[in-house]
Amino acid sequence: MDGLLKVKGSCVCALVCPFVSLSLCLVSVCLNVCVPVRCFLCLSLLLPFSLAPSIPCSLPLSLSASFTSSLSSSPLCLPTCLSVLFCLSVCLCYFVCVVCLHLCLFLCLSLSVSAFVCVSLIVYGCVRMRLCTLTLCAVSCSWFYRIRPSVVHKPFKRIEQGYLTNKFTDWYPNPNQLRWLPFSLPGPDDRKDFVQGLCTVCGAGEPCSRNGLAVHMYLCNASMHNKAFYNSDGDFLIVPQQGSLNLTTEFGKIYVDPNEICVVPQGIRFSVDVAGPSRGYILEIYNGHFQLPNLGPIGANGLANPRDFLTPVASFEDRTVAEGYSIVSKFQGALFSATQEHSPFDVVAWHGNYVPFKYNLANFLVINSVSFDHIDPSIFTVLTCPSQKPGVAVADFVIFPPRWTVQQHTFRPPYYHRNCMSEFMGLIYGRYEAKEEGFLPGGASLHSMMTPHGPDAAAFSKASTDKLQATRVADGTMAFMFESSFSMAVTRWAEETCGRLDHTYYKAWQPLTSHFNHEWKPESKKQDG
Repeated sequence: MDGLLKVKGSCVCALVCPFVSLSLCLVSVCLNVCVPVRCFLCLSLLLPFSLAPSIPCSLPLSLSASFTSSLSSSPLCLPTCLSVLFCLSVCLCYFVCVVCLHLCLFLCLSLSVSAFVCVSLIVYGCVRMRLCTLTLCAVSCSWFYRIRPSVVHKPFKRIEQGYLTNKFTDWYPNPNQLRWLPFSLPGPDDRKDFVQGLCTVCGAGEPCSRNGLAVHMYLCNASMHNKAFYNSDGDFLIVPQQGSLNLTTEFGKIYVDPNEICVVPQGIRFSVDVAGPSRGYILEIYNGHFQLPNLGPIGANGLANPRDFLTPVASFEDRTVAEGYSIVSKFQGALFSATQEHSPFDVVAWHGNYVPFKYNLANFLVINSVSFDHIDPSIFTVLTCPSQKPGVAVADFVIFPPRWTVQQHTFRPPYYHRNCMSEFMGLIYGRYEAKEEGFLPGGASLHSMMTPHGPDAAAFSKASTDKLQATRVADGTMAFMFESSFSMAVTRWAEETCGRLDHTYYKAWQPLTSHFNHEWKPESKKQDG
């Protein structure tokens, strides 16, 4: 009887322990307990095996004598053997499931992992750690692992916003072709950083309903000292024209030269350092985010290739600021400032795909006609923000890079046209082929919806008489266009205050004359024979 109780006790212990440990493993997964804890619980499945030598076992009489003999000489009993086999199979299935799950997440989400310091600080498979190593705390915004949460700051207060605005109906509409001379930079006695130098040129819509866009200039000559900025209204696409920008972001550092662009998504904090007077263009979108255009029949490669976009590597500073660190927020078109006692760039590591990035325009793979006709400039689209209407965009970022032109029987420059889109153009350097005079680096032009425009008289004359042969176009030049399906309105700063509007722009087309001859007839073809 005593031996029978021992047998029953050993069977119960050997068969129940795996189910208890397995239940704990499943609970740990549901509670999102990190992987090392789950591994420990899985190993606990082997508990019956460790207890087996101390548990005697009696066998049923129906077993063969040889099998009974071999078991009696072994420290393992039958229930223990079954338990061990069960445990090993459960462990194997668990680890296979975990590996497959994480592999699928990696392949589907294409998450980029960046851990600059101590990779072991991020427990793989655990994004919401209950207890963070080295007092780190996890923040759910493309998954930051930062020293302090960004919520540690004093209340925001409204500050002066200069010529930055989203009130596009406060000034009179103007359907004319508009061109600006290079926008003036602040003088040495007028120190302005990136935020203070933001000036709105034109735009449409408004950020409260997340619908529309704005075009700004940044005109600055000072770095942002103990100051960071983030845009609650939308994404910034930054196009430097003069001077390089050294951006410090929550994800790391990005250095942007002229002929490169940088995109800072909505809500990402960043600071800008400059080495001298700096000027550039900004396209802000309130709808969605920038993405690569659909290549369609082009196929896998062409235009801006994904491999050429660069993201920062995690870089942090654990720095307290006694005088206070300013956090400036652009919220519903207005500027607000809050202070905190530490640097916001304290992200030790991050992973995700909601990140700032940069792109070198020299890497653009140009697509063009090799037979006849001028192709629509959409073939030069680098990034786009699609609208809900197929075929048109909230905004396209288009460039006109150096390229070959080989079309036959064709007027090769852009044709004269009216457009259902608004076209804002800027020039980073060089001379734009359709307007080699008057359109200068650091300046801009705006051709509004359905307002006619095209090459100036000099460009028309040259393109009409040049020999049609393979020719290089735009060498030493980089012009670009912000194109939108919105009807963009200019601000008072752009039309009056800045003093850079070229009131003689309309004269560029006045020398164009008629070349029509109503008496001209095509030569008749000679008949054979």
